Amino acid sequence: MNDEHLLIETRGGVRTITLNRPRARNALLLEMRRKLQDIFAEAASDDAVSVLVLTGTDPAFCAGIDIKEPLPPGGQVTDPAASLRAVAKPVIGAINGVCVTGGLELALACDILVASEQARFADTHVSLGLVPAWGMTAMLAQCLGTRRAVEMSLGGAFIDASTARSWGLVNHVVPHDELMERVSDIARSLSEADRLAARAVLGVYRRAAGLPLEQALALEHDAWREWRAMLPEELSI
Repeated sequence: MNDEHLLIETRGGVRTITLNRPRARNALLLEMRRKLQDIFAEAASDDAVSVLVLTGTDPAFCAGIDIKEPLPPGGQVTDPAASLRAVAKPVIGAINGVCVTGGLELALACDILVASEQARFADTHVSLGLVPAWGMTAMLAQCLGTRRAVEMSLGGAFIDASTARSWGLVNHVVPHDELMERVSDIARSLSEADRLAARAVLGVYRRAAGLPLEQALALEHDAWREWRAMLPEELSI
């Protein structure tokens, strides 16, 4: 499914998807958004894939949708972030540069974010007179807390990689030329985990985010029962 704007490589169970419109800061054309939905769905169903990595061709991760292109008719939303969240496998975002608006929504759909020291983050929806539709208000608030999320979305200011780490937006910040090596190390470690257990634990973390403690504990117990029921009888715990 490779094309000039979306590069795909699979090694050792790790599938890397690279947004490849560097002159446009990897802004997403409508056709790219549609293809990303298919690519994410294919990765979700491919047993050869255990971990997904999303990155961009330097100098940017993603500037969001290409605002020079007309919006789809009838208010239709083509939402690759929702398709990415639906992948029941660990997703790592390798944030190599500017990560803005729709690009930030894609990043927020990842489970782990590793940022280059050159990365910068912003939500410019409001600055452009737009309202987000890919999960920004829910996911950013869940990640940063409402006050910081409101400040980012209404102010439109950029934050650097160091601030993003201190706010809890990214897991790690590394020198730019070490980004993909660090991501590869993390992806390799995740790919070696027991797939059945990893899928169950990841699912609990995703579903329990933001829930009261008692509901989160109930989700974990339900996942444990489902996992136990899938074990061979001689291994049942």
